[in-house]
Amino acid sequence: MPRRWHWDFEDERRARNAPALIPMDVPPPGPPEQSRRMQIRRRRGAAGAVLVVLLAVLAAELSATNHGRAATPPVVRGAGHVALTRSPTGNEHDQSAAVRSVLSYTPFVREGGTRGREVALTFDDGPGPYTPQVLSVLERLHVHATFFVIGKMLRYFSASTVREIEDGDAIGDHTETHPMLATLSARDQREQLFEQIARVELLGGKRPVLFRPPYGSFNATTMRLLRALHLLMVLWSVDTNDYRQPGVPVIVERALAGARPGAIILMHDAGGARSETIAALPAIVGGLRARGYHLVTVPQLLMDDPPPAGQQLPASLSGD
Repeated sequence: MPRRWHWDFEDERRARNAPALIPMDVPPPGPPEQSRRMQIRRRRGAAGAVLVVLLAVLAAELSATNHGRAATPPVVRGAGHVALTRSPTGNEHDQSAAVRSVLSYTPFVREGGTRGREVALTFDDGPGPYTPQVLSVLERLHVHATFFVIGKMLRYFSASTVREIEDGDAIGDHTETHPMLATLSARDQREQLFEQIARVELLGGKRPVLFRPPYGSFNATTMRLLRALHLLMVLWSVDTNDYRQPGVPVIVERALAGARPGAIILMHDAGGARSETIAALPAIVGGLRARGYHLVTVPQLLMDDPPPAGQQLPASLSGD
Protein backbone atom coordinates (compact mmCIF):
# COMPACT_ATOMS: atom_id res chain seq x y z
CA MET A 1 0.00 0.00 0.00
CA PRO A 2 1.42 3.45 -0.84
CA ARG A 3 2.42 5.83 1.91
CA ARG A 4 -0.65 7.94 1.14
CA TRP A 5 -3.71 7.50 -1.02
CA HIS A 6 -6.02 9.91 -2.77
CA TRP A 7 -9.05 10.70 -0.61
CA ASP A 8 -11.33 10.04 -3.60
CA PHE A 9 -9.85 6.61 -4.28
CA GLU A 10 -13.18 4.77 -4.04
CA ASP A 11 -14.95 7.20 -6.39
CA GLU A 12 -12.14 6.99 -8.94
CA ARG A 13 -12.01 3.21 -8.81
CA ARG A 14 -15.75 2.92 -9.32
CA ALA A 15 -15.60 5.31 -12.30
CA ARG A 16 -12.81 3.28 -13.92
CA ASN A 17 -14.30 -0.15 -13.36
CA ALA A 18 -18.04 0.49 -13.66
CA PRO A 19 -19.55 -1.48 -16.57
CA ALA A 20 -21.94 0.15 -19.00
CA LEU A 21 -25.45 0.03 -17.56
CA ILE A 22 -28.13 -1.75 -19.61
CA PRO A 23 -31.79 -1.02 -18.74
CA MET A 24 -33.31 -4.17 -17.24
CA ASP A 25 -36.63 -3.79 -19.07
CA VAL A 26 -35.12 -3.67 -22.57
CA PRO A 27 -35.72 -7.04 -24.33
CA PRO A 28 -32.71 -8.79 -25.87
CA PRO A 29 -32.37 -8.93 -29.64
CA GLY A 30 -34.56 -11.58 -31.25
CA PRO A 31 -37.94 -12.17 -32.87
CA PRO A 32 -40.72 -9.98 -31.39
CA GLU A 33 -42.83 -12.94 -30.25
CA GLN A 34 -39.88 -14.59 -28.51
CA SER A 35 -39.01 -11.31 -26.78
CA ARG A 36 -42.62 -10.87 -25.62
CA ARG A 37 -42.66 -14.42 -24.13
CA MET A 38 -39.36 -13.78 -22.36
CA GLN A 39 -40.72 -10.55 -20.84
CA ILE A 40 -43.80 -12.39 -19.56
CA ARG A 41 -41.66 -15.14 -18.01
CA ARG A 42 -39.42 -12.56 -16.32
CA ARG A 43 -42.43 -10.69 -14.89
CA ARG A 44 -43.98 -13.95 -13.61
CA GLY A 45 -40.64 -14.91 -12.04
CA ALA A 46 -40.30 -11.54 -10.36
CA ALA A 47 -43.85 -11.74 -9.05
CA GLY A 48 -43.18 -15.23 -7.70
CA ALA A 49 -40.02 -14.02 -5.95
CA VAL A 50 -41.93 -11.16 -4.30
CA LEU A 51 -44.63 -13.61 -3.16
CA VAL A 52 -41.99 -15.87 -1.59
CA VAL A 53 -40.48 -12.93 0.31
CA LEU A 54 -43.90 -11.79 1.55
CA LEU A 55 -44.77 -15.29 2.75
CA ALA A 56 -41.43 -15.56 4.58
CA VAL A 57 -41.98 -12.20 6.33
CA LEU A 58 -45.52 -13.23 7.31
CA ALA A 59 -44.27 -16.54 8.71
CA ALA A 60 -41.60 -14.75 10.74
CA GLU A 61 -44.16 -12.30 12.16
CA LEU A 62 -46.53 -15.13 13.11
CA SER A 63 -43.70 -17.09 14.71
CA ALA A 64 -42.60 -14.08 16.76
CA THR A 65 -46.18 -13.39 17.85
CA ASN A 66 -46.69 -17.02 18.88
CA HIS A 67 -43.62 -16.81 21.09
CA GLY A 68 -44.92 -13.65 22.79
CA ARG A 69 -42.29 -11.18 21.50
CA ALA A 70 -41.83 -8.86 18.54
CA ALA A 71 -39.51 -9.86 15.75
CA THR A 72 -36.05 -8.32 16.17
CA PRO A 73 -34.46 -7.00 12.97
CA PRO A 74 -30.89 -8.08 12.32
CA VAL A 75 -28.12 -5.62 13.21
CA VAL A 76 -26.18 -4.70 10.09
CA ARG A 77 -22.61 -3.62 10.83
CA GLY A 78 -20.58 -1.45 8.48
CA ALA A 79 -21.53 1.76 6.71
CA GLY A 80 -25.02 1.77 8.21
CA HIS A 81 -23.98 0.81 11.73
CA VAL A 82 -24.50 3.39 14.47
CA ALA A 83 -23.37 3.49 18.06
CA LEU A 84 -25.71 2.22 20.74
CA THR A 85 -27.68 5.05 22.31
CA ARG A 86 -26.95 5.58 25.99
CA SER A 87 -27.01 8.40 28.51
CA PRO A 88 -23.68 10.13 29.22
CA THR A 89 -21.95 9.01 32.39
CA GLY A 90 -21.06 11.39 35.17
CA ASN A 91 -17.42 11.28 34.13
CA GLU A 92 -18.34 12.16 30.53
CA HIS A 93 -20.32 15.16 31.79
CA ASP A 94 -17.28 16.24 33.82
CA GLN A 95 -14.98 15.85 30.80
CA SER A 96 -17.29 17.99 28.64
CA ALA A 97 -17.37 20.62 31.36
CA ALA A 98 -13.57 20.53 31.53
CA VAL A 99 -13.25 21.18 27.79
CA ARG A 100 -15.67 24.13 28.08
CA SER A 101 -13.69 25.47 31.02
CA VAL A 102 -10.41 25.33 29.11
CA LEU A 103 -12.06 26.89 26.07
CA SER A 104 -13.15 29.82 28.23
CA TYR A 105 -9.55 30.99 28.65
CA THR A 106 -7.69 29.60 25.62
CA PRO A 107 -8.73 28.63 22.08
CA PHE A 108 -6.09 25.88 21.82
CA VAL A 109 -3.97 23.44 23.79
CA ARG A 110 -0.66 21.79 22.99
CA GLU A 111 -0.50 19.79 26.21
CA GLY A 112 -2.12 19.49 29.61
CA GLY A 113 -0.81 20.67 32.94
CA THR A 114 2.38 19.38 34.52
CA ARG A 115 1.15 18.42 37.98
CA GLY A 116 -0.06 14.91 37.14
CA ARG A 117 1.35 11.85 35.42
CA GLU A 118 -0.99 11.61 32.46
CA VAL A 119 -0.28 11.40 28.72
CA ALA A 120 -2.76 11.44 25.83
CA LEU A 121 -2.29 9.29 22.71
CA THR A 122 -3.96 10.84 19.66
CA PHE A 123 -4.50 9.46 16.16
CA ASP A 124 -5.21 11.43 12.97
CA ASP A 125 -6.59 10.80 9.47
CA GLY A 126 -8.88 7.88 10.25
CA PRO A 127 -10.86 5.86 10.01
CA GLY A 128 -9.13 3.61 7.50
CA PRO A 129 -8.17 0.03 6.69
CA TYR A 130 -5.65 -0.14 9.55
CA THR A 131 -7.90 1.41 12.21
CA PRO A 132 -9.38 -1.94 13.38
CA GLN A 133 -5.88 -3.23 14.16
CA VAL A 134 -5.03 -0.05 16.08
CA LEU A 135 -8.23 -0.49 18.08
CA SER A 136 -7.50 -4.15 18.78
CA VAL A 137 -4.13 -3.20 20.31
CA LEU A 138 -5.66 -0.42 22.41
CA GLU A 139 -8.47 -2.67 23.60
CA ARG A 140 -6.08 -5.45 24.54
CA LEU A 141 -3.92 -3.00 26.50
CA HIS A 142 -6.94 -1.25 28.07
CA VAL A 143 -6.01 2.16 26.66
CA HIS A 144 -8.40 4.96 25.74
CA ALA A 145 -7.23 7.34 23.03
CA THR A 146 -8.42 10.36 21.04
CA PHE A 147 -9.17 10.01 17.31
CA PHE A 148 -9.32 13.03 15.01
CA VAL A 149 -11.57 11.74 12.26
CA ILE A 150 -11.94 12.81 8.63
CA GLY A 151 -15.62 13.03 7.73
CA LYS A 152 -15.28 11.70 4.21
CA MET A 153 -13.59 8.52 5.39
CA LEU A 154 -16.74 7.65 7.34
CA ARG A 155 -18.32 6.81 3.99
CA TYR A 156 -16.08 3.74 3.84
CA PHE A 157 -14.91 2.88 7.37
CA SER A 158 -17.61 4.16 9.73
CA ALA A 159 -17.74 0.87 11.65
CA SER A 160 -14.32 1.67 13.14
CA THR A 161 -15.48 5.05 14.41
CA VAL A 162 -18.57 3.44 15.92
CA ARG A 163 -16.23 1.00 17.65
CA GLU A 164 -14.19 3.93 19.00
CA ILE A 165 -17.35 5.56 20.34
CA GLU A 166 -18.49 2.37 22.04
CA ASP A 167 -14.99 1.78 23.46
CA GLY A 168 -15.12 5.16 25.21
CA ASP A 169 -12.50 6.85 23.04
CA ALA A 170 -12.80 10.57 22.28
CA ILE A 171 -13.71 11.65 18.72
CA GLY A 172 -12.46 14.97 17.36
CA ASP A 173 -12.97 16.94 14.16
CA HIS A 174 -10.22 16.64 11.52
CA THR A 175 -12.33 18.30 8.77
CA GLU A 176 -14.38 16.71 6.03
CA THR A 177 -11.70 16.16 3.35
CA HIS A 178 -8.33 17.00 5.03
CA PRO A 179 -7.47 20.31 3.29
CA MET A 180 -5.06 23.04 4.35
CA LEU A 181 -7.63 25.30 6.00
CA ALA A 182 -5.55 28.48 5.71
CA THR A 183 -5.95 28.32 1.92
CA LEU A 184 -9.78 28.22 2.04
CA SER A 185 -12.47 30.88 2.29
CA ALA A 186 -14.44 31.34 5.50
CA ARG A 187 -17.45 29.57 3.95
CA ASP A 188 -15.40 26.58 2.81
CA GLN A 189 -13.67 26.31 6.17
CA ARG A 190 -17.01 26.28 7.98
CA GLU A 191 -18.32 23.54 5.69
CA GLN A 192 -15.19 21.48 6.34
CA LEU A 193 -15.73 21.73 10.10
CA PHE A 194 -19.51 21.41 10.23
CA GLU A 195 -19.96 18.51 7.78
CA GLN A 196 -17.61 16.32 9.81
CA ILE A 197 -19.52 17.15 12.99
CA ALA A 198 -22.81 16.16 11.33
CA ARG A 199 -21.39 12.82 10.16
CA VAL A 200 -20.17 11.90 13.65
CA GLU A 201 -23.54 12.78 15.18
CA LEU A 202 -25.34 10.65 12.58
CA LEU A 203 -23.23 7.69 13.74
CA GLY A 204 -24.55 8.12 17.27
CA GLY A 205 -21.50 9.94 18.62
CA LYS A 206 -21.52 13.05 20.76
CA ARG A 207 -20.99 16.34 18.97
CA PRO A 208 -17.20 16.77 18.68
CA VAL A 209 -15.78 19.53 20.86
CA LEU A 210 -12.15 18.99 19.87
CA PHE A 211 -10.52 19.94 16.57
CA ARG A 212 -7.13 19.30 15.00
CA PRO A 213 -6.06 21.16 11.85
CA PRO A 214 -4.78 19.00 8.96
CA TYR A 215 -1.12 19.77 8.26
CA GLY A 216 -1.22 22.16 11.24
CA SER A 217 -2.75 24.73 8.87
CA PHE A 218 -5.02 27.44 10.29
CA ASN A 219 -5.46 31.21 10.27
CA ALA A 220 -7.48 33.95 11.97
CA THR A 221 -10.61 32.85 10.08
CA THR A 222 -10.18 29.33 11.45
CA MET A 223 -9.94 30.63 15.00
CA ARG A 224 -13.13 32.71 14.61
CA LEU A 225 -15.01 29.70 13.28
CA LEU A 226 -13.76 27.46 16.08
CA ARG A 227 -15.03 29.99 18.60
CA ALA A 228 -18.46 30.10 16.92
CA LEU A 229 -18.68 26.29 16.83
CA HIS A 230 -17.32 25.89 20.40
CA LEU A 231 -14.41 23.76 19.24
CA LEU A 232 -11.13 23.59 21.14
CA MET A 233 -8.10 23.25 18.87
CA VAL A 234 -5.87 20.41 20.05
CA LEU A 235 -2.30 20.57 18.79
CA TRP A 236 0.49 18.31 20.07
CA SER A 237 3.68 18.35 22.09
CA VAL A 238 5.17 15.16 20.58
CA ASP A 239 5.14 14.35 16.86
CA THR A 240 6.24 10.80 16.11
CA ASN A 241 6.17 11.45 12.34
CA ASP A 242 4.91 7.89 12.02
CA TYR A 243 3.19 8.78 8.73
CA ARG A 244 6.66 8.89 7.14
CA GLN A 245 7.17 5.23 8.16
CA PRO A 246 10.62 5.75 9.73
CA GLY A 247 10.64 2.30 11.31
CA VAL A 248 9.14 0.86 14.49
CA PRO A 249 12.15 1.62 16.78
CA VAL A 250 12.20 5.26 15.65
CA ILE A 251 8.47 5.74 16.32
CA VAL A 252 8.82 4.22 19.78
CA GLU A 253 11.91 6.30 20.60
CA ARG A 254 10.23 9.56 19.54
CA ALA A 255 7.10 8.88 21.57
CA LEU A 256 9.03 8.00 24.72
CA ALA A 257 11.66 10.75 24.33
CA GLY A 258 8.98 13.44 24.30
CA ALA A 259 6.95 12.02 27.16
CA ARG A 260 6.38 14.33 30.10
CA PRO A 261 3.40 15.14 32.30
CA GLY A 262 0.55 16.46 30.15
CA ALA A 263 2.09 15.39 26.83
CA ILE A 264 -0.14 14.99 23.79
CA ILE A 265 1.40 12.50 21.36
CA LEU A 266 0.57 12.66 17.65
CA MET A 267 0.23 9.47 15.60
CA HIS A 268 -1.90 8.26 12.67
CA ASP A 269 -4.27 5.35 12.18
CA ALA A 270 -4.96 6.04 8.49
CA GLY A 271 -3.80 8.09 5.52
CA GLY A 272 -1.42 5.37 4.34
CA ALA A 273 0.21 2.15 5.49
CA ARG A 274 0.16 2.04 9.31
CA SER A 275 1.72 -1.34 10.08
CA GLU A 276 4.68 0.35 11.78
CA THR A 277 2.41 2.38 14.04
CA ILE A 278 0.48 -0.73 15.01
CA ALA A 279 3.69 -2.62 15.77
CA ALA A 280 5.06 0.30 17.81
CA LEU A 281 1.99 0.76 20.01
CA PRO A 282 2.65 -2.02 22.58
CA ALA A 283 6.19 -0.77 23.19
CA ILE A 284 4.98 2.84 23.48
CA VAL A 285 2.26 1.94 25.97
CA GLY A 286 4.58 -0.34 27.94
CA GLY A 287 7.35 2.25 28.00
CA LEU A 288 5.05 5.03 29.19
CA ARG A 289 3.55 2.87 31.91
CA ALA A 290 7.01 1.78 33.04
CA ARG A 291 7.78 5.46 33.60
CA GLY A 292 4.68 5.90 35.72
CA TYR A 293 2.40 7.56 33.17
CA HIS A 294 -1.33 6.93 32.84
CA LEU A 295 -2.77 6.96 29.32
CA VAL A 296 -5.95 8.99 28.95
CA THR A 297 -8.07 10.79 26.37
CA VAL A 298 -7.59 14.52 25.79
CA PRO A 299 -10.85 15.42 27.62
CA GLN A 300 -9.74 13.33 30.62
CA LEU A 301 -6.35 15.03 30.55
CA LEU A 302 -7.96 18.47 30.56
CA MET A 303 -10.27 17.48 33.41
CA ASP A 304 -7.54 16.03 35.63
CA ASP A 305 -4.81 18.57 34.92
CA PRO A 306 -5.77 21.51 32.67
CA PRO A 307 -3.08 23.64 31.04
CA PRO A 308 -2.23 27.09 32.39
CA ALA A 309 -3.56 30.22 30.73
CA GLY A 310 -1.39 32.46 28.59
CA GLN A 311 0.13 29.91 26.23
CA GLN A 312 1.37 31.41 22.97
CA LEU A 313 -0.37 30.21 19.82
CA PRO A 314 2.21 29.11 17.24
CA ALA A 315 2.05 30.93 13.91
CA SER A 316 2.27 27.69 11.94
CA LEU A 317 2.99 24.03 12.42
CA SER A 318 4.18 21.11 10.36
CA GLY A 319 2.11 17.96 10.56
CA ASP A 320 -0.02 15.58 8.56
